[in-house]
Amino acid sequence: MAFESDAVEMVARLMALSARTAPKARGIDVIKTMIVVGDERNVLAEAMREYGERHNVGFFLRDAGNVAASDACLLIGSLFDDAVGLNCGACGYPTCVDMLEAQKRGSPASVPFRGPNCAVRMTDIGIAVGSAVKTASIHNVDNRVMYSVGVGALSLGWLEGCGVAYGIPLRASGKDIFFDRTR
Repeated sequence: MAFESDAVEMVARLMALSARTAPKARGIDVIKTMIVVGDERNVLAEAMREYGERHNVGFFLRDAGNVAASDACLLIGSLFDDAVGLNCGACGYPTCVDMLEAQKRGSPASVPFRGPNCAVRMTDIGIAVGSAVKTASIHNVDNRVMYSVGVGALSLGWLEGCGVAYGIPLRASGKDIFFDRTR
């Protein structure tokens, strides 16, 4: 099974490449990636369990089990202190300057992501995540996009400078561990 885990790690690197080269507004890259393997998977899973227990969010515990059982996990985050400069208002503020000023006031400590965020940049991270999972699919690696993994990663201080992150645990086995899940 070691060769399959090695192959999954290679696919994780290809997924990170797909996220990096995904189209982004104005051609400005605000995406950070990190590949989690080995003992770091357990560190991440434990952070997710702790968050789930502290906030009584059961699916974090389930997802932590998936991360611990995975061969690798790709993290994708979006840098926080950024706006595209379109003044589109989609973030809830009339101008990008207003949104950036609101970022400086900070988010409540009770929320896992920092905000507000540029809606166009949130689209950028969505495209990057989609490009990454497309690459996993092409290589037949089971995966699932998880909000909970991003929360766990940010709680550990991983993906420095990012306000929003998602995680994609990866596994190659005879049965997709992300399919028949409870809770």
